[in-house]
Amino acid sequence: MATLTLKNVKKTYAGEIDVIHGIDLEVVDGEFIVIVGPSGCGKSTLMRMVAGLESVTGGEICIDGIVVNALEPAERDIAMVFQNYALYPHMSVYDNMAYGLKIRKFSKAEIKQRVANAAIILELSHLLDRRPRQLSGGQRQRVAMGRAIVRDPKVFLFDEPLSNLDAKLRVQMRLEIQRLHQRLKTTSLYVTHDQVEAMTLAQRMVVMNKGIAEQVGTPMEVFDRPASIFVASFIGSPPMNLLPVQINEQRQVLDENGLALQIAPELVPTGLANRSVYMGMRPEHMRLHADGVPIFIEMVEVLGSEQLVHGRHADTPIVLRCPIDLTKSYPLELGETIQVGADGIHPLHWFDKQTGKRIDTTR
Repeated sequence: MATLTLKNVKKTYAGEIDVIHGIDLEVVDGEFIVIVGPSGCGKSTLMRMVAGLESVTGGEICIDGIVVNALEPAERDIAMVFQNYALYPHMSVYDNMAYGLKIRKFSKAEIKQRVANAAIILELSHLLDRRPRQLSGGQRQRVAMGRAIVRDPKVFLFDEPLSNLDAKLRVQMRLEIQRLHQRLKTTSLYVTHDQVEAMTLAQRMVVMNKGIAEQVGTPMEVFDRPASIFVASFIGSPPMNLLPVQINEQRQVLDENGLALQIAPELVPTGLANRSVYMGMRPEHMRLHADGVPIFIEMVEVLGSEQLVHGRHADTPIVLRCPIDLTKSYPLELGETIQVGADGIHPLHWFDKQTGKRIDTTR
């Protein structure tokens, strides 16, 4: 196991295209960090720089306090699991897992022991003689992880390893990766665009946007106190509702058309007077038929025990997540206008309209 440190790490292509804008990150020994963000945000590029597959334009990458910028991938003592399983189709499961050890000149006895141990951990012992084509997608991904485990590396790197699996298998594999980390406690860096994966797997997560780390924190820190509009709109399913509003001197909330919304002044921080901001409300922290914002109902998605109510206030979409039984006495009809508001338990969120950053002020 090891520590991993990124100090102002930058990446520039062709001397002028900046894709990573100075990332700082301290990963402690045995920690599981998830880097999450949309396609093109730079998360895989950052992972490849840690692995040594991309050069570092600026800054330092340190493993156990040693700068590894100039080291080849094989010299960094890391193991990587890719989105593509990259298994040798003509080799058995055993040989696929053993291959990296063979070229490193490990003894046959050591290879056999390491593969056997990894197979037990991943429940592959009964599949060691099979070829990859005889395995399911989940089994192939476990073989790819087994090939990394036998290395006993200082750092595990996972680059969107579950993207090729169906929804049910992804849930199963997330549980297996969690159990694997609890057992091995190896320092791990995991890249994904799926915020559900990030929330369920991470001890801490790095939310990236256009080559910048927008926020670093535990999943609940990021969910409860998003640092920016981007984080608020990316983390959460459905994402946070963000309504552009104006606050007057009496802490009254007005929408962009000057309509006064039924938001209690005590919910509005004193420092927001005479400011244009975004007001944020999580879909699961809202109630139907409550003082707040009038919405025009456009669609209702029934999901069994709960439903998603999709509406619109002026040009801004609003979504609520609420249990079915709470609305039985209030049958919803498409095209009607109702009031929706905060549940009174969770605070509202406020973001600066110019910078997009979170506003933390006292009430």
